[in-house]
Amino acid sequence: MPLVLNEDQNMLKDSAKNFCSDNTPITQLRRLRDENDSLGFDKETWNQMVELGWSGITVPEAYGGLGFGYMGLGVVMEECGRTLAASPLFATAALGTSALIYGGSEEMKAGLLGQVAEGKLLLALALEETAHHSPYKIKSIVEKASSGYEISGTKNFVLDGHVADKLIVVGRSFGKEGESEGLTLLLVDREAEGVAVTRTKMADSRNAANVSFDKVSGVLIGEEGKGAEILDKVLDVGRILLAAEMLGGIQECFERTVEYLKTREQFGVPIGSFQSLKHRAAQMFCEVELSKSVVLEALSALDEDSDQIPELASLAKARLNDTYNLVSSEGVQMHGGIGMTDEYEIGFFMKRSRVCEHTFGGSAFHRDRYGVLQGY
Repeated sequence: MPLVLNEDQNMLKDSAKNFCSDNTPITQLRRLRDENDSLGFDKETWNQMVELGWSGITVPEAYGGLGFGYMGLGVVMEECGRTLAASPLFATAALGTSALIYGGSEEMKAGLLGQVAEGKLLLALALEETAHHSPYKIKSIVEKASSGYEISGTKNFVLDGHVADKLIVVGRSFGKEGESEGLTLLLVDREAEGVAVTRTKMADSRNAANVSFDKVSGVLIGEEGKGAEILDKVLDVGRILLAAEMLGGIQECFERTVEYLKTREQFGVPIGSFQSLKHRAAQMFCEVELSKSVVLEALSALDEDSDQIPELASLAKARLNDTYNLVSSEGVQMHGGIGMTDEYEIGFFMKRSRVCEHTFGGSAFHRDRYGVLQGY
């Protein structure tokens, strides 16, 4: 698989870079945070993203989308990561859309994917029930009812859960906690009777919510008890696209740090001339370049529907977790005391790195998963 972008993908990347630089600078995230904005993102900016077609990049043309593939969405996510853009793009276009594509009925796809592409429908994945990522550790109960299916339980860390119109909820129809067998996916209206949403404030100002369900009616996605097959695919898409977003943040953080090393003077010379800092910058450069290759390969695998997607998703997430942690920590330290202040933007990247690191699996989780997938 070629680890380069084609002409159309490069044009999309340049367009996304210009848009994010002009419309979603970190100052916007800071403003949304300081004003405690009820949405957590700028509605006008989101509408502009929709007009650019970003919400429908992975939606097939048959359902009103662009059908541009995951590589296309990946380059957009990368540029969003550079400016820490606040938007429901990841939760809706990456997670929600993938769930409908992989598990939705033809009727569901025809009725909802077009609305997603038009920006009229926001989606969120309600999965986590523990403090650490554990996709099969589900206690929420799915039961058959006269109206179809009902779910009861509690979900934590639901990205964009307080603004989503519909929630894709993972519950258990049968089986023991920790088993993949018995998981069922339901599509639930966020404003349905029995749904209670509590917005949470993440360290990096990313939107999230805790959601509880009390016998809430939902529409089945896929087959009852076989939701793990869909969930695994959706999570791998999410992990790879989150890795793409992290790559953007890593590159921006690294470039800002190198520029600071060139301009900050100590003892009459730029601090970048000090040998120890040169070595540390060189190490970061190598890690960044490796991360670029891993993300490109994983995105290519998604578009080619490769059987190596699970391995590449865990490889990409583990690699980007480690690289973002390293580069953001070094960035703050190399900026010195000013890097620790809220007024200086480099600290925003360290906060984002820590939240992204534990979203859909930390490095330990994915190294273990990679080993299991390889037969160890």
